[in-house]
Amino acid sequence: MQKKKRKMTLATKNAITGYLFILPFIIGFLLFMLIPLFQSLRMSFSDVTVNPTAGGFVMEFVKLSKYNESINIDPEFKILLLENLRGMLVDLPATLIFSFFVALLLNQTFKGRGFVRAIFFMPVILSSGVIVGLEYNNAMLAGMKDVIQETSNSSSITTVLQDMLVTEGSQAGDFFQFIFDLIDHVYDIAIQSGIQIIIFLSGLQTISPSMFEAAKIEGCTAWECFWKITLPMVSSLILVNIIYTIIDYFCRSDNEVMEYISEVTISKMNYGLSSAMSWIYFVCCLLIIGIISLIISKKVYYYE
Repeated sequence: MQKKKRKMTLATKNAITGYLFILPFIIGFLLFMLIPLFQSLRMSFSDVTVNPTAGGFVMEFVKLSKYNESINIDPEFKILLLENLRGMLVDLPATLIFSFFVALLLNQTFKGRGFVRAIFFMPVILSSGVIVGLEYNNAMLAGMKDVIQETSNSSSITTVLQDMLVTEGSQAGDFFQFIFDLIDHVYDIAIQSGIQIIIFLSGLQTISPSMFEAAKIEGCTAWECFWKITLPMVSSLILVNIIYTIIDYFCRSDNEVMEYISEVTISKMNYGLSSAMSWIYFVCCLLIIGIISLIISKKVYYYE
């Protein structure tokens, strides 16, 4: 008797489909990124000199001296790294709250909903490729910004409120300073929230309307429906958006740490030091993602 072939389960089929989608990236990573990655790790433990006659780079093993130089000797790297981490901790909750709030609004039924969704996704298109260069290198925009700053009224309502509420040395003053920092970064937060809005919106649209209808029949208010149905059902996407936002923040084109590492590599031609800085930055990113994912994953609700 012939043995019956086992049929693949739906989960197995979905897993195979997922691996097929990421297969081009895996092949590209193995062919073009794996060797440079190990080469960079080797450089971080070496004193690298350029010698064309010897085949390119000559590496002299110096143990952890490049890492020690990056953290304890270099005057700027550690300061830029700490400022970058602080900025990420400020932008992360602000981006998640803003994108989730906008996704809730866009999930409602109203006229012109498609047009409004396109407006919120427009920053994703505008922040890519050539347009980013135009924004950061446009002399006219830079001149307009300087004129606005010079002619603006320094005693505006926002400035007066900030002077009244922010008191040095007080916890309340630190809280208000945090709020004003968020207000100053509203433009940046809106620009970098396009993908998160789409992810949250796709999750909200998968929630069955019958769940809300049943909850309303049982007497649940809109506030209770949000905490008992909406938030748990999209909790897995909150974790996805957290990881995406952290990686996106660390890899932004205006990242001062990456600009400084590039300066050490290109201008100073100190390949060992820049490699050590890169790996320190990479490990910090992995640690933050790992710690936050470990904490958030315990609160994630998965459903079938």
